[in-house]
Amino acid sequence: MTNAATEKPDTKKFEIEVPAAEKQTMVHGSCHCGAVKFEASVDLSKGVSRCNCSICAKVAQAGASIKPSQFKLLSGESDLGSYAWGGKISTRYFCKHCGIHVFGRGFLEVLGGDFVSVNFNTLDDVDVMELPLTHWDGRHNNWMAGPRPTPWPRVRKE
Repeated sequence: MTNAATEKPDTKKFEIEVPAAEKQTMVHGSCHCGAVKFEASVDLSKGVSRCNCSICAKVAQAGASIKPSQFKLLSGESDLGSYAWGGKISTRYFCKHCGIHVFGRGFLEVLGGDFVSVNFNTLDDVDVMELPLTHWDGRHNNWMAGPRPTPWPRVRKE
């Protein structure tokens, strides 16, 4: 018999996998002023996710995490500012000129190690509103619950 309180959750279900070639779409994106440009190979059928943690909520992030091999910064490396906080799991990169958060880089074991989080709002010729949307509960560090189709509640301090 297993004890649910001591049993380790199955983290394999959250690991990022490089999609099969036929599922990959090469997308291009940029910041608002065009100084920062990138390309990424993504599976658009998986859609985007939103997290309710404080930083994702503030920047209105809608995106996906991919393997670093699926991302290429084309221009603007010297135009990037960065922001890392708390546990330093991820560093967010934004354009120093127009302020747009473009992508992040980090390491999280539950995602399979190194990752790049792409802000799909910065993609050219992709309408984020037409993609499936899932929600994560980062505000409560509830990552193991996984994504769900409806937003997680935001508990406000009064």
